[in-house]
Amino acid sequence: MELSVVLNWYRRVNCLTLRWLWCLVILGIVSSIPIAYQRVITESSSKQVEFVFNFSNLLAISDYKANPRQFVADQLALMKQAGIQSMAVNESTLDLLKLSRRIDLFSSHEAAALTQTSISPHENFTYLLFSERESEDEMKTMIETSFQRMNVKLKPWTFKNQNGLIIEMPIADAAHLPMDPDPVTLELLKDRGFHIIISLSNRRQPFSPRDMNDMLNRLVPFNVTSVIIDGDAVPGYTNDEKTDGMSLMANLLKKHRVGLAYTEMQKADPLGFDILAKDLNYDVFRLHQFSEADANKLVQNISLQELEDRVQRFADRFVLAVKDRNIRMILLNAGASQSTGTGLYADPLASIYSILNGKDGAVQRIQEQGYVLGPAHSFTLSNTNLHEILKLLAVLGSISIIAIAMSYLVPSSLLFIFVIGLFGACGIGMLSTSLLYKMLALGAAICAPSVAMMMAIKWIRRKQHKKEATRLWSPFLLLLCTSLLSLIGGIYIVALLDHIVYFLKIDQFIGVSAVSSVPIALVLLYLVFFSEDLTTEEKMLKAKRILITPISVLWILCAGFALVVMLYYLSRTGNSGNVSAIESLFRSLLENTIGIRPRNKEFLFAHPLFILGAYLALKNRPSALYIMAVGVIGQASLVDTFAHLHTSLPISIIRGFYGVVFGSLVSLLYIGAWNLLEYIWRKWVPAPSP
Repeated sequence: MELSVVLNWYRRVNCLTLRWLWCLVILGIVSSIPIAYQRVITESSSKQVEFVFNFSNLLAISDYKANPRQFVADQLALMKQAGIQSMAVNESTLDLLKLSRRIDLFSSHEAAALTQTSISPHENFTYLLFSERESEDEMKTMIETSFQRMNVKLKPWTFKNQNGLIIEMPIADAAHLPMDPDPVTLELLKDRGFHIIISLSNRRQPFSPRDMNDMLNRLVPFNVTSVIIDGDAVPGYTNDEKTDGMSLMANLLKKHRVGLAYTEMQKADPLGFDILAKDLNYDVFRLHQFSEADANKLVQNISLQELEDRVQRFADRFVLAVKDRNIRMILLNAGASQSTGTGLYADPLASIYSILNGKDGAVQRIQEQGYVLGPAHSFTLSNTNLHEILKLLAVLGSISIIAIAMSYLVPSSLLFIFVIGLFGACGIGMLSTSLLYKMLALGAAICAPSVAMMMAIKWIRRKQHKKEATRLWSPFLLLLCTSLLSLIGGIYIVALLDHIVYFLKIDQFIGVSAVSSVPIALVLLYLVFFSEDLTTEEKMLKAKRILITPISVLWILCAGFALVVMLYYLSRTGNSGNVSAIESLFRSLLENTIGIRPRNKEFLFAHPLFILGAYLALKNRPSALYIMAVGVIGQASLVDTFAHLHTSLPISIIRGFYGVVFGSLVSLLYIGAWNLLEYIWRKWVPAPSP
């Protein structure tokens, strides 16, 4: 008797729970608005974009020119005209000093041939001669300090009135031992009006805070405000967890007011980068790299038209990086390569200048978007005083939308899932709030478009059952309402994952593939078994009927085709998919025409099929709901747009809006084509005899 009372009480409360959970969802949306607004303020706090050229690359190219120093001087002037206002200077090595024409290097065998003397066969040293008198003292002091720090012995050496050194280290190692940035190069670039970016590595071991502090002090006159990490580890990183090298490095960078550039799309972040960034209070900005491999595409044996197309595509890429991905520094690399046509060495510098300030050049287009050229700096964080309370409401709202989604499959589970979700959130939150926010963001991203599609299917089922007349624009209005409901998932992603690490993409939303695939399974399951108010027994019979249905060869072919389409769809999810040349041109056309490109799969495929399926289903064709169900791909894609947290929030909103608008227009073609095919079918295919 007591059990029946409890069950009756549970059923009554469960029926009332749905209304209250929707109230929590709405409350969570309202609380997310201030968080989203603070993100927009943060995004607008940095509008300076910096084009940086790798100076070591310029030296390497000059090594193939008849007058290297004049070539460097001429190119520096051209770079200023093109919009390159900064130079990245690496830590010095003997190799770089040799490219700068400040020293000459010889192995023991080369020195013996040069001096025509015999050298011990047991010796494998590096012989160095200073090439210019005016920089000799500075170079000698820097080289001696660096090698003595590594306990390498040095001896004076002269040849034909040229001073030099004998370094008791093989030339293969000595040539690459890292030293302080070349002060002569720094002075040259400063005099030319370039802002200087320093590229630092973790190769100077053991890490010495004192030496690093001395180096940063020497950089003060050159107004260095940012560094780029060179290599696979940040300065100060060690495998020993007991050392605090990264904390010391962070304190030194904060002391000298130096920010950190974070290179996007790396195979792996430098070891220790996340710790260093946190210790720096996220004085970090995003960097996009134009690699030497990219530059080599500009010197290949191609037609002039193809070269112009590549220049245009790279210009588009730079504009998109700044506008769409909040990039604030673009690092340009280049190299000399041998032409297959002439056999001579060519460089891509002229083409790089065309990318920046040629026809439809990147610099002018970026400035037209409201950005200015200047030293890049980090974003200023903005948080509301009620931030923690607002996040808590967003947590409750996301748990609610997950419970609501599950209730469409098992209505009696609504209250149970919500309560379990609350306890689970408390447990996970005590272990890691970051993990909790990620899991809830993923759950909301999956469930919001699923609920939206289920509600759309339920609405059409009700219209079919009551045989109510609908307006011509009903399918279009249904798409709009469904998309707004799906947007709940995007709102919760933005609210829950609002930390700067997601904005910088140091950390990111997990489960993009799940967002793209799980809603398809949930909606299909709902459509087949739960959308017609079947009893449990009827559901079992329907499942049995599906399982024992004879399968024809045509079905197998259709299933194989659907599998290939699904695998292709999943392969294109995220940033890893390859884009064909035709699609790349189409994307570029859209971007340059309307400013922000909607997603192809939304406005060319999913949204039109949603409207077509709804249009046919409202004309009393129940099977058309399966066509409409394909539209869940567009709804999931709409939410996935907001999972790209490094993209500006207004751009994500406009992209989703454009997808719905253009998808509605394209659907007119789908509906027209269907009606035309239907007319042809009725005209040419005879109706079956009664």
